[in-house]
Amino acid sequence: MSTQPLVPAPIVPEDKILASLNTQIDSPFWKSLLSKQALAPSSKPPDRLFVPPEEVLIALRLFHESKFAGHFGIEKTLSHIRRHLWWPTLAKDVKDFVTTCPVCTCSKPSRLKPTGLLQPLPVPERPWSHLAMDFLVELPPSSGHTVIFVVVDRFSKMAHFIPLKKLPSSIELAHVFTKEIFRLHGVPNVIVSDRGSQFISKFWRGFCQQLGVQLSFSSAYHPQTNGLAERTNQTLETYLRCFISDAQDNWVSLLPWAEFAYNNATSQSTKYSPFEIVTGMHPTVFPSSFTHRNIPVLEDHLRVLRSIWEKTKSNLESVSLIQKRSADLRRRPSPVYHVGDKVWLSTRHIRLKVPSMKFAPRFIGPYKILRCINPVSYALQLPPSLRIPNTFHVSLLKPLLCNRFTRPEGLPPPPVVVDGCPEFEVESILDSRRSRNRLQYLVHWRGYGPADRSWVSLRDLHAPRLLAAFHRRYPAKPAPVRPVGVSRVGGAVRTRGLHPPRVPSWCPMRAGRRRFRV
Repeated sequence: MSTQPLVPAPIVPEDKILASLNTQIDSPFWKSLLSKQALAPSSKPPDRLFVPPEEVLIALRLFHESKFAGHFGIEKTLSHIRRHLWWPTLAKDVKDFVTTCPVCTCSKPSRLKPTGLLQPLPVPERPWSHLAMDFLVELPPSSGHTVIFVVVDRFSKMAHFIPLKKLPSSIELAHVFTKEIFRLHGVPNVIVSDRGSQFISKFWRGFCQQLGVQLSFSSAYHPQTNGLAERTNQTLETYLRCFISDAQDNWVSLLPWAEFAYNNATSQSTKYSPFEIVTGMHPTVFPSSFTHRNIPVLEDHLRVLRSIWEKTKSNLESVSLIQKRSADLRRRPSPVYHVGDKVWLSTRHIRLKVPSMKFAPRFIGPYKILRCINPVSYALQLPPSLRIPNTFHVSLLKPLLCNRFTRPEGLPPPPVVVDGCPEFEVESILDSRRSRNRLQYLVHWRGYGPADRSWVSLRDLHAPRLLAAFHRRYPAKPAPVRPVGVSRVGGAVRTRGLHPPRVPSWCPMRAGRRRFRV
């Protein structure tokens, strides 16, 4: 009688097992760690592997940047590493590495209060010395007008609402200003506006310079700088919304009434109406209200007017202080930046050339600071492909942190010169469209970021393998009539007047034609 060896019953029945998976620690990194455990100090926990200094960077990248790690924050990355590894400066190294990770910086939104404490504009001394200007646009046509030019005095809060047929050019703006503002109030000292093309044009700048007017512009995507004009626009819109006809074509006839009502109402910040601050009295609305009132003597009138101005300035200063205290509760001081520093730029208001903004980077850059406009606004050196104003509020900036784990910032690759022409390399094709009956492709350039992507015409792009792969993956996207992938002469296409992402300033080949390749 033979004895059969006893086979233990499986814990999990065979019919419940889908597949078996065996893992081995056979990577060079783990083999290297296992071979160096004799060097571990006595303070090493017994259940973890010691990581020598030359392997720290590899370990950090493995437990933070890999797909199974997920680019999580400091605490989660530290907890993950502590399950398996140890070295003396583990906590500090994880903090330094994660805070300078460029992928995390670009991909993660900020959870902190916005930076930049409130910087109130100085309080004027008299009416119509400091103005705020803006346009109300995209209005339904009314007597041939589609735009309202809004001009507000920052001292008295008096406003003028001027209808225009369209957005004016800089020359037309100067004519309107002379006709509607200068003839009534003279030349102001300061004008605050946004960075509309009319306000930043050379003609308007020169016009104001000749008059001795200082121009103050709001930062890009930060309308709070010109908050008075923005609030006045909202008040005007509300008034028109209350009285406009069903056809919305009579708002021009309502503007005189809106202007009178606005200037006759008491301001919460000054405690006076604009009419009272400018003229010393309220205008006559009902004739009987002045029947028994004595006409003031000139000296008494001037004394009353001077008293109103003094109280108005005091009220404005008090309100400004209250607003600053309230606003600063929701903000935090910004880092101190200097010319030459590099910062990341928020994409909150920037439309990048990506299929969906849902997965677009939250920050791009880093970009160099060219100059300091004021304590909370800076001008950046942006790539030409962005085509946006380069002055930003500090709430849209994030400093480039540097420590021993900071990756060296690589310059964009220079073009390859072929037959005397600079040639740029295509990394991938992201989208296609038809524009003016021409097929174009959205190109991501090798060595450049999302902000440098550009649309390239099919006839100017020689990337047959990438084109074929793109249309295989997206068969519903616009495609050429003839098959993609037919090679053309020379292996590259020379372009006429077509610009790749940019030609860096350090590149010696800044002139001549450019072409693209894969």
